[in-house]
Amino acid sequence: MAATVHQPTVDELYEGVRSGNRALIGRAITLIESRNLKHQDKAQLLLEKLLPHAGGAQRVGISGVPGVGKSTFIEGLGSWLIDQQKKRVAVLAVDPSSGRTGGSILGDKTRMEKLSANKDAFIRPSPSAGVLGGVARATRETIIVLEAAGFDVVLVETVGTGQSETMVSDMVDFFLVLMLPGAGDELQGIKKGILELADMVAVNKADIFEKKIKQAVREYKSALHIMTDASPNWHPPVITVSGLTGDGVPDLWERIEKHARIMSENGERAARRNEQRVSWLKSQIADRLLADFHSDTAVHQAFGPMLEDVRNGKKPVSSAVSDLLKLYHSKGYRGL
Repeated sequence: MAATVHQPTVDELYEGVRSGNRALIGRAITLIESRNLKHQDKAQLLLEKLLPHAGGAQRVGISGVPGVGKSTFIEGLGSWLIDQQKKRVAVLAVDPSSGRTGGSILGDKTRMEKLSANKDAFIRPSPSAGVLGGVARATRETIIVLEAAGFDVVLVETVGTGQSETMVSDMVDFFLVLMLPGAGDELQGIKKGILELADMVAVNKADIFEKKIKQAVREYKSALHIMTDASPNWHPPVITVSGLTGDGVPDLWERIEKHARIMSENGERAARRNEQRVSWLKSQIADRLLADFHSDTAVHQAFGPMLEDVRNGKKPVSSAVSDLLKLYHSKGYRGL
């Protein structure tokens, strides 16, 4: 008969996270990612205990166009922070499509072999939920665990496009956008929304595209110049880096720290985090209500036929919504 695997208690997980025990940090994150209701209750108790010890890390979101070399850059930045700045670095990846693709993000951990083997680094792929809200919840709460475990820098990498960038920018202190020179018209494939989120643009692979780098920098600066800065105290700079050689990395980090100092001194950093928590509360309420709505038996049975009536033009959308909500409310408050 197989031996029963010991499930650590909330107190054991708490002590393990606080002491930096990598195995128990991993178990705590797995608990947070679980969809099991009992696990979620246990996870909330753990998070409440850890929360007073969180909040001390520099949270940096990193996004970039396909082929920009995010993994190489992150490994270079993370290794430099550990070796030269004596920081403990965690890397999280947000991939809302991983449930459909099988999780290409898992390849990032193998590509970051040097960083993943470092005792002062921790790399965690996103859960393969395939649902942006689920990935967002797990990522936000994982940040709490890692900060409580004593990591100084949390790098949050976006793998998806569009909405995932907005989501990540809403959980970090600084949003870095990596761009690639030498790919035709530099601004052609850039979504304005991504540049509007940027606290800094870094043109990567400067070691390969030396001739085109200056033109790219000029074009990105021009694009940022016509946009309204998110803060009156910070205009996003455009710099060049090489994730492969490490050129420009010290300058990049110096600017991130300068941003942190400015925003801390004028209160914008604290205000930004406060607003992020409020935004997170609202989105979680919406996600939980929607999940509860679709799990209701009466709603589930009526939803298919109602959908067909709407699709075929037999029923107005507003009437369908009203009927479904009546079914949902007919049993009264069911508790979330």
